[in-house]
Amino acid sequence: MISVNEYPASALILIVVMGLSSCKIYSFKDVSIPKEVKSIYIGYIENRARLVNPQLAPQLNDKLRQKINQQASRLAQRQDPGADYEVSGTITDYNYTTSGISNQQVASNRLNVTVHIIFKNHLDPTGKTVAPADFEADVTRNFDFSGNTSITDAEQQLLPTIVSNMTDEIFNKLFSNW
Repeated sequence: MISVNEYPASALILIVVMGLSSCKIYSFKDVSIPKEVKSIYIGYIENRARLVNPQLAPQLNDKLRQKINQQASRLAQRQDPGADYEVSGTITDYNYTTSGISNQQVASNRLNVTVHIIFKNHLDPTGKTVAPADFEADVTRNFDFSGNTSITDAEQQLLPTIVSNMTDEIFNKLFSNW
């Protein structure tokens, strides 16, 4: 019998990863855009949440356009909804709640952000010949901050992280088969 101590940690990690991938438990894929798709229209993601951070929607829109331009650069971004792919959405939830209490005082808070995404495939809405099919999905992320930090300060500190994480989540929902 071979002992675990005879294998370095990296070898064990490699064995586990290979085992998981052979079982098809985890599958990581790059951007997946069919060759027939040439253009994309990115509609403005509006902020319709009950609480509104006025900087969130403009920054999220800019960052999403930049990410698509960088990582899906072969797609021409059109200014009208007649493109092969069309993406639109709304920020539907932006709220904060207490997430932890210590000694009868707020120890931590959580900022919740949800963006509802609408994807339309104008080449094949069913996705049978040109994937993916039309879909709508919510992308939700939570961002924790100290109970000693005001919501105004937390929003300023967290905004770059919120925009970056939400952009990544939306992009992955659109272009990756995770």
